[in-house]
This record gives sequence, C-alpha cells and structure tokens, in this order.
Amino acid sequence: MAAENLKSTAVTNADATPVDMTGAYLQHGRLRESVAIVEAAGGDAGSTYRFCRIPSSARVSAVFFACDDLSASGATLDLGLYKTAADGGAVVDADFFASAIDVATAAVAETNVLHESGAVNIDDKEKRIWEALGLTEDPKISYDVTGVSGTAAVTGTMSVRIQYVDGT
Repeated sequence: MAAENLKSTAVTNADATPVDMTGAYLQHGRLRESVAIVEAAGGDAGSTYRFCRIPSSARVSAVFFACDDLSASGATLDLGLYKTAADGGAVVDADFFASAIDVATAAVAETNVLHESGAVNIDDKEKRIWEALGLTEDPKISYDVTGVSGTAAVTGTMSVRIQYVDGT
C-alpha cells in the first residue's frame, strides 16, 4: 500500500488558486449554544416538546440530550426538526438527530446524540442544516429542535443543549 496525502475540503479550498473560501466561516466561526429544559406532564404518544430554535444556516457541532427517568414503560423519544409556529409548525424530520432514545429504564445522563439516528452521518459534519436536509439552497428560516414521544405518559424533566456555528 502507498502512503496517502489527503486534505479536508477546507484545506483543499484554501490551497486552491484562486483561494476558495466557500464554507470557511463554518470551519472557524463563533460557536453558539442554546440550552433548553422542558417539563413533560404525561402527554400521549406523539406529544411534541419544542426545545430551542436554530437557523437553517447552522452547522451543528453537538446535540446533547438528558432526562429524568420518564416513568413510562418502554418510553422512547425522537429528536428532530420542525418548522416554527410562524412557518406552519410542520414536521421536517422527526428523528433528524436521534431516534427512539430510551427514556424509561433510567435517567439519561447528558449524551451527544448528533449522530444517533444516522440521518446526520459523520460525512455530513461540514454541512449546514439545509444541506444535511438535502435542500438545494438555504431557505433562510429557523427550525425548532423538537422531541416527539413514542409512548404515552412521559413525565419528567428533559433538556437539550445544542452547539452550532451560524453560517449567516
């Protein structure tokens, strides 16, 4: 086997002639963080818990989720993206970040679930939300990071802490 000399997209673009700074601001941007807590009170399956809002231009670095033991046998939670109320509130991708997180058997210590569902693959780390969603251009909107319960009677405290670089 031969030795490899590989470059990331950011280094390849910086070495190009002329220099291509496309996406460079996402590699060295200002890290933003949003923290949110929701107290679930025993809703039905399919209940939604809107934690925080992020711009479609965000490149997400981490999505941390934590919760109490939510006391419902077999309780699960998906964590994804919904349009905001002002934009109709519809689901965009219900398990974009995480699918079927077990929130019933024990409290979940703060865990990075960015790649849990597989919708955001490791090779998507450089992509902004709109690109990871497969859109052809930035819609310049915000999305609500939203939990969706898979079972009824989810009761307790949940939190999301999301870190991102905003590409606007």
